[in-house]
Amino acid sequence: MTAAEQDRYQKMPTDESEAQTLVSADLDYMKSHRFEDVPGVRRHLVRKSAKAQMVHVSKDHKEPSTRQRKQDRQPHEVFVELNELVVDKNQELQWKETARWIKFEEDVEEETDRWGKPHVASLSFRSLLELRKTLAHGAVLLDLDQKTLPGVAHQVVEQMVITDQIRAEDRAKVLRALLLKHSHPSDEKEFSFPRNISAGSLGSLLVHHHSTNHVAEGSEPAVTEPLIAGHAGEHETRVDVEREREVLTPTPPAGITRSKSKHELKLLEKIPDNAEATVVLVGCVEFLDQPTMAFVRLQEAVELDAVLEVPVPVRFLFVLLGPSSTHMDYHEIGRSISTLMSDKQFHEAAYLADDRHDLLNAINEFLDCSVVLPPSEVQGEELLRSVAHFQREMLKKRMEQERRLLLEPKSPEEKALLKLKVVEDEAEEDDDPLRRTGRPFGGLIRDVRRRYPQYLSDFRDALDPQCIAAVIFIYFAALSPAITFGGLLGEKTQDLIGVSELIISTSLQGVLFCLLGAQPLLIIGFSGPLLVFEEAFFTFCTSNELEYLVGRVWIGFWLILIVLVMVAFEGSFLVRFVSRFTQEIFAFLISLIFIYETFSKLAKIFQEHPLHGCLSANSSAEAWGNGSVTVANTTALATNPAARSAAKVTGQPNTALLSLVLMAGTFFIAFFLRKFKNSRFFPGRIRRLIGDFGVPIAILVMVLVDYSIQDTYTQKLSVPSGFSVTAPDKRGWVINPLGVQSAFPVWMMVASGLPAILVFILIFMETQITTLIISKKERMLQKGSGFHLDLLLIVAMGGFFALFGLPWLAAATVRSVTHANALTVMSKAVAPGDKPKIQEVKEQRVTGLLVAVLVGLSIVIGDLLRQIPLAVLFGIFLYMGVTSLNGIQFYERLQLLLMPPKHHPDVSYVKKVRTLRMHLFTGLQLACLAVLWAVMSTVASLAFPFILILTVPLRMCLLSRIFTDREMKCLDAAEAEPILDEREGVDEYNEMPMPV
Repeated sequence: MTAAEQDRYQKMPTDESEAQTLVSADLDYMKSHRFEDVPGVRRHLVRKSAKAQMVHVSKDHKEPSTRQRKQDRQPHEVFVELNELVVDKNQELQWKETARWIKFEEDVEEETDRWGKPHVASLSFRSLLELRKTLAHGAVLLDLDQKTLPGVAHQVVEQMVITDQIRAEDRAKVLRALLLKHSHPSDEKEFSFPRNISAGSLGSLLVHHHSTNHVAEGSEPAVTEPLIAGHAGEHETRVDVEREREVLTPTPPAGITRSKSKHELKLLEKIPDNAEATVVLVGCVEFLDQPTMAFVRLQEAVELDAVLEVPVPVRFLFVLLGPSSTHMDYHEIGRSISTLMSDKQFHEAAYLADDRHDLLNAINEFLDCSVVLPPSEVQGEELLRSVAHFQREMLKKRMEQERRLLLEPKSPEEKALLKLKVVEDEAEEDDDPLRRTGRPFGGLIRDVRRRYPQYLSDFRDALDPQCIAAVIFIYFAALSPAITFGGLLGEKTQDLIGVSELIISTSLQGVLFCLLGAQPLLIIGFSGPLLVFEEAFFTFCTSNELEYLVGRVWIGFWLILIVLVMVAFEGSFLVRFVSRFTQEIFAFLISLIFIYETFSKLAKIFQEHPLHGCLSANSSAEAWGNGSVTVANTTALATNPAARSAAKVTGQPNTALLSLVLMAGTFFIAFFLRKFKNSRFFPGRIRRLIGDFGVPIAILVMVLVDYSIQDTYTQKLSVPSGFSVTAPDKRGWVINPLGVQSAFPVWMMVASGLPAILVFILIFMETQITTLIISKKERMLQKGSGFHLDLLLIVAMGGFFALFGLPWLAAATVRSVTHANALTVMSKAVAPGDKPKIQEVKEQRVTGLLVAVLVGLSIVIGDLLRQIPLAVLFGIFLYMGVTSLNGIQFYERLQLLLMPPKHHPDVSYVKKVRTLRMHLFTGLQLACLAVLWAVMSTVASLAFPFILILTVPLRMCLLSRIFTDREMKCLDAAEAEPILDEREGVDEYNEMPMPV
């Protein structure tokens, strides 16, 4: 090196941190490149390596072996941050964060300086082509062994000089540009020290703050001044290292060493634990004649001080600087490389790349799966739906190609791994709880062996605050149906079974099931199908002058015998034959019954309490007096069930209108609070809390409305005082199997086996299908389920408790799904805009046990329950009927009958099945529904479960001949996936094909 060159090099500005990084060996090696090599030799040196363009730090440096490099190339999740070079309000250049990618793109809004909503990045085709062009001719440094930003920056600048992207005299300005401070939207505002500062520019920033606070004529200009002015030669300055040391001597600023802010902690929760960051630096500088680019992959991920918004180790850097006169959109190119790095396939290729050709090939693959929109104006968003569908098809094809490549082993090792995977899949199939063993009670024994060894952990796992919150929520979710169905059951059976019996049955059977059951996440309770059967059997017994409760006892005996036979022969596997075709007919039928019964009861109230005309005062008083019971007696009637049944209240003024208001008010409050759960008002926790307790809130509000109107009669819920049956004058706690008032006929003891089969069909379908929904793989349950054990417990308990006149119960679908969702822990490391992922489910017995105990203790609040008008329960009945229609594909296809094809939704059974064929399938379901409704409207209503089960062979034998396999897969597909994220109008009801 000549003396002039040595002198010129010494004048080059170098920070203290840069001086520490550049040791003497590095400086000697870099000087030889700077001043002793001609451009042709430099180009030769760059292209010498056929694999990777490595920057050798010293002459003794050895290239790492291939085996070691592969160990360091394990792909990680990525966090991408786009920084752009801007001029701040103090006319200083700085790197400003303008966008970030965890999975989707988030941009900083310019006016408000806050983060916008996450969205799928849309890129211009030109920016991708320009990115590919710059990557083909720029500097690519793979497996760079550097630990600090100054070290990386020096290597990048040197490679830029070697590849003739910048002049040697511009290296200082490019270096200073790379080491400028970084700012983020979350930084502290004015009058506070900047939180994020690059280590390389710390000293110069402190000097700048010092000089602005103590103005002097001879103060030195800031480091960034030559970059803004554009005249490097005239404004080359030298930083006084000694002065920097004096400034740095005091305690470091709080912004450098402080703990993580609330914003950082919140963002870190969304970033996966093992994520590595990509820093994209793009900007416009006028001192360059042409754009310069560098793509860097570090040998190991390192945390670069105060560069990123959050402390995440950096593995990749992309730098693009250039003049504004090139007509190159640096912002769009920065977005392009950021989007590429956030793409799973591309960033995996970036980890495994050996040279620039691998990166270019990865860009080509990205372009193969990208969609180009023509430059035409789009009038509505509906026109863009086909774009999303087209891209999904392209991605599906790419996934299928990758799967085929993975299934083609190329070496003996890969063949062995593939064989091992097949064995694991077979082992997983062996663990299927519905697989038959071929031995008597084999399935039951396997359920016990699988589940009971984890019995103690079922109590240890309950030591979590989330379980306490679930108990409070599920208690109201279980109590509301018990009160509602209990009141309606009392109406149907003339108070032989009412609220007291249903609450006690729910409590006792719930406690036993949680202690002994295989799947304690199930919540057992009464349901609509059982209510329909109870009404049909009561009508049958009344018309044939048989004792209703005694008949139930014999049905209970037969139930125990039937379930023992079914479990012995492992009959639970039959649930697989109950397809969506049958489930949806059943669910739709029960919803129709709910809705029909609600308005039927309301019409009956209007008949008993007709509206009065506008009469004179005397005639009004006379009309009031003509009522069969005076208002003074209504309170006594409400509190005395026996008196209420003895004296029927009719002809009361305003009763019908108030009942209509109470019913409609309860329905609309519960319905809109459910919709409010997935709205945009209030924070998520408050919104969910209000939505989850919608039914209790609706009941409470309308009870208060009724209580405030004292001068109008409404029929109240019949609940006895204390621990007593609903109608003590009609029955006791123990039912004599041989007859209570008269001898029960022997022929009916034997014939009770037929209705027992029908009850068993209802309990079997509800319980087993609910267990299938809870046990889906997507829910990630670890302890397994026991179909045989749970069925045996639920049916046997129902059969035994029939001796005490208690109702049968089954696994309640909505309550069980809600219980499982309440105990599901979602991963917080979810990219903004992405679906939440299940981390774990608190599988334990304590929550269900406590809920059952609390429901049983609710019998002591009889005074409060007696204040609930029946009209309020009718509103809840209507609510359950309407909400049960959600998620039923049959109901959606019925709507399509009245809709032009151009307005049909973009779903598989519309796209892949011809419209007439789809309507034919819907018509067949509608015909089955009509037959079921006709059966229920006749004296043969007791046999409706048997007619329902006949739809299973109908679907298997007849429909399989009318429709192709492809059409059946679309029209009769499996159940919907678990609904775990918050989407407007979507909740647990969308997941269940079974009725409430």
